[in-house]
Amino acid sequence: MLKNNKSGIPQNKGEKPSFDEPYNEREKATLIDEILELKAKRNAVILAHNYVRGELQDIADFAGDSLELSIKAKENAAPVIAFCGVLFMAQTAKILSPKSTVLLPDKHAGCPMADGVTAAQVAAYRQANPNTKLIAYVNTTAQVKAHVDMCVTSGNADRIVAALTQSKNDDATTSDDATTSNDMMFLPDRNLGANLNAQLNKNKHNRHMKLWNGCCPIHDQLTAADAKRAKDAHPDAIFLVHPECKPEVCDIADYALSTAGIIRFVAKSDAKAFIIGTESGIIHRLIKDNPTKTFYMTKPELICRDMRGMNLIHLRDALLYNQHIIEVEESISKKALLPIDRMLNLSR
Repeated sequence: MLKNNKSGIPQNKGEKPSFDEPYNEREKATLIDEILELKAKRNAVILAHNYVRGELQDIADFAGDSLELSIKAKENAAPVIAFCGVLFMAQTAKILSPKSTVLLPDKHAGCPMADGVTAAQVAAYRQANPNTKLIAYVNTTAQVKAHVDMCVTSGNADRIVAALTQSKNDDATTSDDATTSNDMMFLPDRNLGANLNAQLNKNKHNRHMKLWNGCCPIHDQLTAADAKRAKDAHPDAIFLVHPECKPEVCDIADYALSTAGIIRFVAKSDAKAFIIGTESGIIHRLIKDNPTKTFYMTKPELICRDMRGMNLIHLRDALLYNQHIIEVEESISKKALLPIDRMLNLSR
């Protein structure tokens, strides 16, 4: 492993990173060379979420959404996983690949939605509501996952929640009774939960989940007025939003899809123009994969600074100095693995 960076580009010393462009094109090329050398020396795998900076997506072995990255983490036996995302994602990778050294390049990369619910709150809710089954969005900490019955992502939530609404005597969904209660609480995203409830009603399922009062502050800022303005400005474009948006926004859009779902839809569609209602980092991948198509952001200000604050310097330093190592206490990891594995089994 390299002991010193060759480029002379300073190490990020742990300060909260600037959101400004931190390097020029020459420095970027040098950093990429260093990262690739370090990656080979350490036999590392780089995973990147669809929202991080484009150069991180480009250098990653795999870029995707939470479900895709969870699956890749489980499939990987790499000794080192550098996770270009946020803390809860890196924790999930560590839970699924416990023998790997999992690195989170930017130690400040958190998630306000995940931070909005604590393990203590969930434990207290379970104690007060022992017959309610807890369905957690994957955007939660490992500690919270250790207290729930099932995890879902925006890409599989509709299928899994629909399966969980089957009769409690139907054993098709799981081999245990973790999902057979009539009462369900979905946490922490009230918007995704409300959109799932609407889908259940549309498909005539007979259960209605209770909703935790949390949200993604990026998606939640998109309003129905924003959506109507975008649709009026581009009437011939297909309107795609993320289901973390408010239900009234999803009602205006043509489709509500996960980031991976948006990417797949655009790739298969014959349409030439699309309105995109999610974090703007996805535009890099959409343009890269579909250079002849046109994309309009519903609201250009949809930027997650936790995702987009990470850069190539963080990734280089993580591989070079073995920082910042993600650890999950074994007792928590074992408990959190159960709802994650249930999710992955139902996603196949």
